[in-house]
Formats: sequence, structure tokens, C-alpha cells
Amino acid sequence: MRIAVIADTHGTLPPSVASQISVADEIWHLGDFCDHTTLDAVRKVGPPVEAIFGNNDYGLNLSQRLLLERAGKTFLLIHIPPTRPGGADFLLHGHTHVPRDEMVDTTRVLNPGSTSKANKGAPASWAWLTIDEETSRVDWVIQLVPALRTPARPTTRASTKEN
Repeated sequence: MRIAVIADTHGTLPPSVASQISVADEIWHLGDFCDHTTLDAVRKVGPPVEAIFGNNDYGLNLSQRLLLERAGKTFLLIHIPPTRPGGADFLLHGHTHVPRDEMVDTTRVLNPGSTSKANKGAPASWAWLTIDEETSRVDWVIQLVPALRTPARPTTRASTKEN
């Protein structure tokens, strides 16, 4: 099973990300859509979506947390990471906009980063969470979002005449 994990889209789902995650078995969004338009855009990508409420998701009717089970492993989806993770094999969070893969006691804590507003020098990113349904092995691979390029503006040079 291949799950696209995104977070902190903040009103923007880059087209390159939408294209890449369209082949996922599921999409998990860890909060901060920031508006209905972005929530709808993620849902229209195609695969089933599991989504949680972020601290900037005013007016969106989403759960604060979800506890999911896949291939015998438990995954807690939450936006703001707790001080002491626990209660699941994996805790997935957003909020910091910085990718993370860390063991805290017996819980593996994962953050895909932000698809649109990177933070603390981290690039814009999201992640593939792959679960082998026969062995229950879980792999986490961060994907970088290509820089959004804006068309170059023509430059003008002021001509000066020397005397």
C-alpha cells in the first residue's frame, strides 16, 4: 500500500504534487488546508483522503485526530505534535513545516514537511509512506516539491551618455 502524506498546504496544492500523489492508494493530509477550495482540490486528486483539522482550518469540519490501522500497524494522525508521543506505532504530524523521521520511545514520529511553505531552511516537501501488507514493513521517503518558477521579467537598462 502506497500512501501520499501531505501537510500544511496553506491554500495551495502545487500541480506537480497533485500529479504525483494521484497514483497513491490513499492520501493522508495532516492539517492546515486553510480553506474549502484546497480541501476540495485534494479530494479531487482521486485516491481516498483521510484528513485532519489544523490550527488554520477555521470553518472546516474535520477531526482533530484520526487513529488508523493498516497491515497490523497503528497510525495516529494529528496536526500539532504532542510533547510525549504514544498510543500508536506511528505518529504523523504537520504544523512545523519541517520533515521528520524520529523514534520517540516506541513510537516512530513522522512529518512530511509543507508542500507550500517550507520552514527553518527545509525545502517544500511531502512523503510516500509505503506499507508492505505481507510483512508490515513501513518505509518513509520524503519527496521535494520543485520550486515554483515565475516567468522572468524583462529587464531594462537605462542608457547613459558620457560627455
